Order: sequence, then C-alpha cells, then structure tokens
Amino acid sequence: MVLSKKIRKILSYTAGILQHLRIVYLRMTGITIGKNCMVSWGAKLDVRGGEIIIGDRCVITHGCIILSHDRAKKRIDINDKGKGTVRLGNDVFIGVNSVVLRDVTIGDYSIVGAGSVVTKDVPSNVVVAGNPAKIVRNLSSTKSLI
Repeated sequence: MVLSKKIRKILSYTAGILQHLRIVYLRMTGITIGKNCMVSWGAKLDVRGGEIIIGDRCVITHGCIILSHDRAKKRIDINDKGKGTVRLGNDVFIGVNSVVLRDVTIGDYSIVGAGSVVTKDVPSNVVVAGNPAKIVRNLSSTKSLI
C-alpha cells in the first residue's frame, strides 16, 4: 500500500514536469499562453501563418485542434491571406475533440462542449456545443477552472 502511494506521487510529479515542458514548447512556437494553463499532449495548436493567444487558467483537452490559419479560403477569396488570430479569454475550457477555427474569440469563463466546431466568436460566461457551436446555456458563475 505504501509503495503504491509513493509510485502515484512520483507519477504525479513527473506528469507535472511534462505538462510544464509542453507549455514551454508551445510558447517557443509563438503561442501566447497565460498563467496556470493546462494543454493536453493530445491537443494540436497550429500557428503556421497565424496567432493563438490563450488567457490565464485555461484547459485545452485531448484531441482539440486550434487553427490560426485557413489555406483553403484563398481559393474562395484571392485577397484572403489565410492568416488569422484565435483568442481564448481567461478560465476557458475546451472539451475533448473540439475544433476552434481561425479568427475566433472565446470569452472569459466559457465552456466549449466535447466534439464542438467553433466557427464564430463566443461571448463570456456561456456553454457552447455542436457543429457549428451554438450557445446552449448561460453561466452565472465566474469560478476559476484551476
């Protein structure tokens, strides 16, 4: 019993170090990340040709894709450079396997439900879900996620 507690403690400590290294790596790629954020190793944040800005205490779960570019748009509009900016406010939660497209801002304390595709701005204090993501609930609490 004592041995399993020690192993769990070591694993938890190691996971914390790895999470910190993930945040450091993402910052080195040009992503702006606030304080106390968690970004799953299974999440893909793509800043080729754009910018991603993440506020404080955000959680981005496994399988999420955040894109700051859209190369296909240039075929529709020749003047479109394909670059964009994604902004996540403070205390935002992005559920498993969600996709956030370029030029989207997600307001403070908002939650994106699992499997959602966010194509437009999301106001603060709401839950969005679906494809495309739509507001399904308003939130009155502004409690921090972390």
